[in-house]
Amino acid sequence: MDLHLKPRQFSGQLYKYTNVMKGWQYRYFTVDGSAGLLHYYLCEGEKPEGTVPRGSVHLAGAVICPSDEDSKTFTVNCASGDMLKLRAADARARQEWVNGLRAVAESHTKAISATSPPLPPREHLAVLDAMGNAKLQLQNTEQADSLLGRTLDSAGSTFINDQNLLLLKATSAASLHCLWQCYNILQRNQHQQARTGFVIDDD
Repeated sequence: MDLHLKPRQFSGQLYKYTNVMKGWQYRYFTVDGSAGLLHYYLCEGEKPEGTVPRGSVHLAGAVICPSDEDSKTFTVNCASGDMLKLRAADARARQEWVNGLRAVAESHTKAISATSPPLPPREHLAVLDAMGNAKLQLQNTEQADSLLGRTLDSAGSTFINDQNLLLLKATSAASLHCLWQCYNILQRNQHQQARTGFVIDDD
């Protein structure tokens, strides 16, 4: 791993998950510790002084989590709602990135929470509206899962031992349970942010 550590600054190459069609793409990442920003470029040679990065995210309020799917992948979940799924060269490199990003995120989160006013009413209402929409979608999904379960249960002995159908039913229920847990975590975080009154600049 090409990870260059400086006081609150580091850089290196990581795989970035783009989408289902493009999959994993190699990108060059730099962290500006003083500004609390994570930038990425197409490649290391693309980064002369003054070059605009392909993408940037604020690390203040971000949650950096190692993935359970393997020993190399981790995610950067930003307070703005942006999420980067990244993959390092190996487990050690992943841990170095996670530790470094967490240190920068924690530093800037504390600074913002100590100096910034609470969210303005407009932004606060937008957050509440988004949470309400998410809850509505989950409730609709819960109804669809319940209908699926009832349909399979009433199908009779013809499908009762079909392993694919049983797997479908179990996966649907487990996925819904996971989504509700995620929603509850977001709701707790939103309440905590409202109490501490920190605001994220995500332009």
